[in-house]
Amino acid sequence: MKKNSILMTCLFICFASFAEKPSKMQLSNPEGKIYKYNTTIEKERPELNEATQKAILEYRKNPSQKNYDALLVQVNLNYDDVIARKVAKLEELKTSARYEYQITDMQDIVDETIAVRDLRIKQSMARFTDPRFVENRIKNEDFHPLLGAALNVYVAHTPVTNSQYAEFSGKKVKPGEENLPVVNVNIKDIEKYCAWRGKKDGCKYRIPTEYEWQLAAGHMPKDADFNVEEDRKLTPVEKYSQTTGASGGIDFWGNVWEWTSTKDEDGKFFVKGGAYDSKRMDCRSENNEQTRDGKIRYKNVGFRLIMEK
Repeated sequence: MKKNSILMTCLFICFASFAEKPSKMQLSNPEGKIYKYNTTIEKERPELNEATQKAILEYRKNPSQKNYDALLVQVNLNYDDVIARKVAKLEELKTSARYEYQITDMQDIVDETIAVRDLRIKQSMARFTDPRFVENRIKNEDFHPLLGAALNVYVAHTPVTNSQYAEFSGKKVKPGEENLPVVNVNIKDIEKYCAWRGKKDGCKYRIPTEYEWQLAAGHMPKDADFNVEEDRKLTPVEKYSQTTGASGGIDFWGNVWEWTSTKDEDGKFFVKGGAYDSKRMDCRSENNEQTRDGKIRYKNVGFRLIMEK
């Protein structure tokens, strides 16, 4: 009896140890491994430090050029601190990493952080100097102020869902699919929906420009949970509601690509945020390589509304 008890204890310990470690298959997954099994990804969500909060407050009291410049200095310092931390982590990994992919993953993160520095600072300044800015704003609203845009511009909390679109189209939604993002809609379909809903609600609706979408989403957290390499199909827009964009909205990354009104030189429209069948890195807010023909309806492209009051 005693031997059996010892054996069972050993088996339990071994099983628990095994369950905590990624399998060989997980480690060899070139997409998923980085985020679920890589302990080098930073998990923090840095809060605004005291100096930045003070600079924002001073600017709100007196939006002078002097106070704007003081805030800009602080935002630059903050971002350069982020770069320095990531570079230091990269150097540490070069001597301590157990797997080569940990170094290459961190190198990619460092390179991207440096490449988008000016854009991120521009977007941060646009948000911080918006008179509607409130730190740690958490509200479950249908539309959120699009910080950094015109004061009458708001962005939807989620992509348009099947049930919302069905009010316009008259098509029945399959049970259980009411809160899936609507797909198979082209630009003309969206324009008609916006006109219909705008008349009903007494305001103007449209889709965001690429830059407005980036303002609304903000930077994609490297360790965020969303529908890519997870469900392999559409999911309700609220399933990953713990992952929020800079505006307070949800479902910006993964699930469905989102149409924007910005065109490339060939007249195709940029789409943002990735879909359930995308590569995770393609979901990055800064990715501007994905376009679609505005006349075609796609099974993995939906849309999010901008409201102008």
